[in-house]
Amino acid sequence: MKTRTREDFGRPVEAVGSQKQKRISRGALAWLRLLDNPDILFRFDVVEIIIAEGAKPRFELIRNAFQLSAPYIY
Repeated sequence: MKTRTREDFGRPVEAVGSQKQKRISRGALAWLRLLDNPDILFRFDVVEIIIAEGAKPRFELIRNAFQLSAPYIY
């Protein structure tokens, strides 16, 4: 989930760059190892939240926002 109050510097999903994707990938793989590596399909989604002053919060789900980062495999 990524939140912003304005879009002047781009959409919130753009802040989930390659370094964050690698950290998320490592965390996901660690979690799957704790579950004894189940045979499941998974994906990485990002939820954007824009909270602009005087407006209702805007939510958007980006499915499959990125793939498992290299060099990780599952």
